[in-house]
Amino acid sequence: MTQENSTIKQESPEEYSINEIAAMDDQEWHDKVYQGDRVPQLTWRAILLGGVLGALMSISNLYTMLKVGWAFGVAITSCVLSFVIWKGVRLVFPAVSEMSILENNCMQSTASAAGYSTGATVGIAFGALLLLTGKHMPFQIVAPWTLVSALLGVLIAVPMKRQMINVEKLAFPSGIAAAETLRSLHAKSKQATLQAYALVSTMVVGGIIGFMREAKMPVLDTLKLRLSDIPLSASSQNLSLSQLPGFAFPTSALLIGAGMIVGLRVSASMLFGALLLYWFFAPHAVATGELAQPGKLLSQWSLWAGSAMMLTNGLTAFALDWKVIARSIFASGRSKNADNAPNNRQDIEVPAAWLLGGLIPLAIISIILQYIGFSISPLVGTTTVVLSFFLALVACRATGETDVTPMSAMCKITQITVACLAPKAVVTNLMAASVTANIASSSADLLTDLKSGYLLGANPRKQFLAQLSGVFFGVAAIVPAWYLMVPNKAKLEAMEPPTVNIWKAVAEALSEGLHRIPAEARFIMLIAAAIGILLALLERFIPKIRPYLPSAMGLGLSWVMPFSNSLAFFIGAVIATVWQRLSPKTAEYYTVPVASGAVAGESLVCAFIAIFDAASQLL
Repeated sequence: MTQENSTIKQESPEEYSINEIAAMDDQEWHDKVYQGDRVPQLTWRAILLGGVLGALMSISNLYTMLKVGWAFGVAITSCVLSFVIWKGVRLVFPAVSEMSILENNCMQSTASAAGYSTGATVGIAFGALLLLTGKHMPFQIVAPWTLVSALLGVLIAVPMKRQMINVEKLAFPSGIAAAETLRSLHAKSKQATLQAYALVSTMVVGGIIGFMREAKMPVLDTLKLRLSDIPLSASSQNLSLSQLPGFAFPTSALLIGAGMIVGLRVSASMLFGALLLYWFFAPHAVATGELAQPGKLLSQWSLWAGSAMMLTNGLTAFALDWKVIARSIFASGRSKNADNAPNNRQDIEVPAAWLLGGLIPLAIISIILQYIGFSISPLVGTTTVVLSFFLALVACRATGETDVTPMSAMCKITQITVACLAPKAVVTNLMAASVTANIASSSADLLTDLKSGYLLGANPRKQFLAQLSGVFFGVAAIVPAWYLMVPNKAKLEAMEPPTVNIWKAVAEALSEGLHRIPAEARFIMLIAAAIGILLALLERFIPKIRPYLPSAMGLGLSWVMPFSNSLAFFIGAVIATVWQRLSPKTAEYYTVPVASGAVAGESLVCAFIAIFDAASQLL
């Protein structure tokens, strides 16, 4: 890597639009767009800034994954933040040169690898394991487990890049958006600059709100709903809302920002599902004796129905996408190797020898780690790694075509497969699925960044090295943050982590059977599972009614998270919708930056407060 200090002329081929570049064949792209040998890209400052931002975003995503069950992409946020940070650096040190557009893209790749590809395993799988066993796995297992699965995700993304981006020209919409953002920022567009400052401003606001809430300041306590006197139903005269978990007015910028990003359909479904649960099903369960402890509503009762709906909906939608699956498998066999490319492109693609030299030993290490850490047999471990490769193919193609990564379905397929190979082994079921989760999610996310680089004329080999570097930054940040943020089982339970609870429930159901679920909850779970299947079928075969159908994901999530979370999502979605109606142009420019800033600001502050509290107790 080289550090460039001279003034850099931005040579991005702006005479071509993003759509024109996306339509070029590979040779035309190399002749007209590629600038990876003329413009600085893989520099120390890009790697270090991307690594630091990605490390912070990995901690942010760990918190959001635990709190709301979502991990948010960091590409656009890191691009905007790096632009603002570097502008501040140049104000203090005028002799420092601007970052080139490819340096910022390299920084984006590093940040994404650090911020997104390391969080799924730690935040979900080890969280569910903590709930099951009551104790943390040792650092010596967690760190290499996270590192190896993330590195496998980076390596697997490379051959898919050649086929899906160079040859098939799949869209990867978020990658296009990141490329457009970088071009606007480096063109010194006034609109882009205002977007950057909007994101930073809402980060500050989100951070302040998060600090006030974690500090339990009275000004936020006054906003809590006091509805304990409102009867829930005629059959539960003695039950009040105050006995049910999470019934309060939302005071979270993070959740409201998430609702702005997710949209009105999902958020309205969440609120509808939460109202059904709190006003009808929960009181009925208490009245019939099914739910003896109302405070355990989410973790012991409604969790099963919510999980079943999301599981059946995801698997049905996955099965209906059989054409995507077929294209993934058969196209991989036709993938063009860099060695067959013209001479002027062989030296910019990642050599096949690098991939084989990385994939084979990492796959072996993963199988060994599964055996040492969790007594997973070599047969199951090998099956998991091989299955992860094929599921990553499907996840990447789905992301490229629709911008949606079907992670839930990917993991559940692994869990079902492992349940057949190792029945009644709940830990094996859980941890084998975590391998698939990390490999497939990181591959899909990193392909999105490679799409941005392709559109900007980046050198893919240098971008690959940036992504590899980012993994080490992410692991170095997220593993200690995990132990400090969640020091014990009680702390994790207090966070009411929806996705962690879902993973735990599915692993238990597949390994131990459905007899452990309360009888009435089993009946409702079957109804929810049928609704999940029905919604997937209606969306596919009658697409015109899709905008009017409830979201299975939204309905399911509303039964595994507190009412206040669903209400906050809905408020955020309403804000975004009203904004869009009143001022479509400003909403188009600012909704995502404002929402992303709120999510990032609050999650970072809350995560660091949790880490500080845990560290202070240790000292």
